[in-house]
Amino acid sequence: MKYNLSEITEVIRERRSVYPESYSSRVVHKEIIEDVLNNAIWAPTHGMIQPWRFKVYTGDAVKGAGLELEKVYKRVIPEAEWSERKLAKLKERSESLSVLVFICMTPDGNTTIPEIENVSAVACAVQNMYLTCTAYGLGSYWSSPKYIYSEEMKEFLGLGKDDKCMGIFYMGYPEGEWPKSHRKPLEYVTEWHEE
Repeated sequence: MKYNLSEITEVIRERRSVYPESYSSRVVHKEIIEDVLNNAIWAPTHGMIQPWRFKVYTGDAVKGAGLELEKVYKRVIPEAEWSERKLAKLKERSESLSVLVFICMTPDGNTTIPEIENVSAVACAVQNMYLTCTAYGLGSYWSSPKYIYSEEMKEFLGLGKDDKCMGIFYMGYPEGEWPKSHRKPLEYVTEWHEE
């Protein structure tokens, strides 16, 4: 065997979505963020399009991004539907995080490759981010509230006409125990065809 499969399996099975509210104040250093993103860009991509783009905010820039997110939320969501809890969460996250990454997609204009394949490539990149965070002992969370897909969000991020924001990826050192999870057994989700 070329690699230690038990270690790879453990990282895959220990991967969790850890909410930013569970992160400590410990700073995630730039070198680690770069490792996370460098592993992201090795995701599979049809036609080598490599559609992923990352907008990284660290330090004081996180607070500025939080303020912009609050503005986008208020412009996109009708006032009658505003959630004070969600607005408070946006503010709290921007004041306590050391890093957040906007996950974006830029197609190359190759019309022979369906958009879903570029979306899938970006999702694979995010999985690589999750796994790398897990290996570092970092909590991470991919958030995709509905306002993230708005023109206002594209404007804030300086995205092009055909670009898309696909979510916010939070990273931080979790406090407390690592979360547990489970999955349905393989036989519930698999059909075997052998003849």
